Amino acid sequence: MTLKLGRREFADDATLMMAIVNRTPDSFYDRGATWAEDSAMERVTQVVEEGADLVDIGGIKAAPGDEIDVAEELRRVAGFVARVRAAHPSLVISVDTWRAEVGRAVCSEGADVLNDAWGGADPALVDAAAEHDAAIVCTHTGGVTPRTRPFRMEYDDVVAAAVADTTAYAERALAAGVDRRSIVIDPAHDFGKNTFHSLEVTRRLGELVDTGWPVLVSLSNKDFVGETLDLPVGERLTGTLAATAVCALAGARIYRVHEVRETRQVVDMVWSIAGRRPPQRAIRGLA
Repeated sequence: MTLKLGRREFADDATLMMAIVNRTPDSFYDRGATWAEDSAMERVTQVVEEGADLVDIGGIKAAPGDEIDVAEELRRVAGFVARVRAAHPSLVISVDTWRAEVGRAVCSEGADVLNDAWGGADPALVDAAAEHDAAIVCTHTGGVTPRTRPFRMEYDDVVAAAVADTTAYAERALAAGVDRRSIVIDPAHDFGKNTFHSLEVTRRLGELVDTGWPVLVSLSNKDFVGETLDLPVGERLTGTLAATAVCALAGARIYRVHEVRETRQVVDMVWSIAGRRPPQRAIRGLA
């Protein structure tokens, strides 16, 4: 399905790199490297040069921590969205938020996508997206409260639950007035899941792809990779790329990443193996 992400449209055979830009002092991965606004802008410039199709700006880390109210979240992201929009008029800008009030504000500043990592915790977020003709990412979290870690989560079938919840969320967004082309689903690895759940979702990602909704995966340096390989955050790239290859073979469309170039090469290679993308050049044995 053709993707409409705010001001941009992408063909139905396009795979997109969504680069992570954290406006937080305590991110699990970069430990505040882009907390300062100028550093965050340098990160945006870097990932655009590396080929990112969109950036995902977040003002609150997913893990438990200090309470961040609406005013503080807006202070971290709204003005920054406006700055990125001014510097990169055609770049797709996503904001990682579950709050409708924040969603409305960042869309007014130029955001194209609302990336709800918490599975519809604020039911009015779909209305915010519809009001601004923005795209929305509909995730599966098993109903957990935002910014809480999963504890003894149980599913009869985690993939069936992910399919049911994300497609129900997608239909709710559609009913609210969000363009069908602007609705994306995400099984949300690690969110409301233990490592076995996330591995199963990866293995069976094709079942989400088969729903017909475009699928986003956020795999980069996640705990399920670290626990599977018993590796700390800074050593999970190879495992992340292995999981990426599996999701690419299944047909995921958007990849939320820290490492843009490496992920792009893996996804392009897998899509070419799958017959969905021609090689950039093919002269061996022909010339």
